[in-house]
Amino acid sequence: MLDLELLKTFVCVVDEGSFTRAAERVHRTQSTVSQQVRKLEVLVGHPLLLRDRTGQNVTVTEHGELLIHYARRLLALSSEAVEALASDLDLEILRIGVPEDFDARRMALILAGFNRARPHARLETVSGMSTDLKQKLASGEIDIALVKREPDSGPCWAAWPEVLVWVKGAGVDSANGVLPLALFPQGCIYRQRAIRLLDVAQRPWRVAFGSHSLTGIQAAVASGLGVSVLPASAVLPEHSVCTDLPELPPTELALISREGALTGLQRDLVEFLREELAVLGN
Repeated sequence: MLDLELLKTFVCVVDEGSFTRAAERVHRTQSTVSQQVRKLEVLVGHPLLLRDRTGQNVTVTEHGELLIHYARRLLALSSEAVEALASDLDLEILRIGVPEDFDARRMALILAGFNRARPHARLETVSGMSTDLKQKLASGEIDIALVKREPDSGPCWAAWPEVLVWVKGAGVDSANGVLPLALFPQGCIYRQRAIRLLDVAQRPWRVAFGSHSLTGIQAAVASGLGVSVLPASAVLPEHSVCTDLPELPPTELALISREGALTGLQRDLVEFLREELAVLGN
């Protein structure tokens, strides 16, 4: 096994090009530095450094040239491991679930802001359908979640109404014929809203596009592939709001947590999300 302390001395001598300067840098005697290099040479079975005629300056042998690359990598990896282990002791992991159909860029900016305010926290974010996130909360896989749901359907830390609208691309006829839909997967409340209202209105429809991604649905609508139900906050300039389809009742974005008391840092995250989402108009 290669001794990291010997490798550190070897790298220092190579960088300084001199045993004398290396000894000053590591605060050891020149003889100690020389002994460590010789010990490393015995360990690897090859000479690594050559002195010049004055004995002051050194050059690297072929084997030394080969070893120096590995030595730097090993020392860097060792430092990284020590730093990671030392940091993790002070970090509290916060596990949060975010709806698949929530604006990912927006949530990333919010969570990055929390990280800047609480650098001792480590966030682990999971995205998924709201029904899946509720199950993960119940099983203890996550601690906090934002979910889309029916209004006033359970306890929560905070809730914001979501105004929903029908959206389509330019030139799409939503008044006649079989309505092509761009929908999120089964379990999405927007999908449920769209299908239920169209069935009640006896309006024929078909699924023309499906995606887990809000960006995917937005793009499909903008390109004219299908009509969809989106929160008003997710309507793009390329979208047109449909006024000839059944009126959509609002849904709710709710901030919920697992059962049991939250830690101080988890409460900090809850408060941070409440403030940020309120400021941004959820």
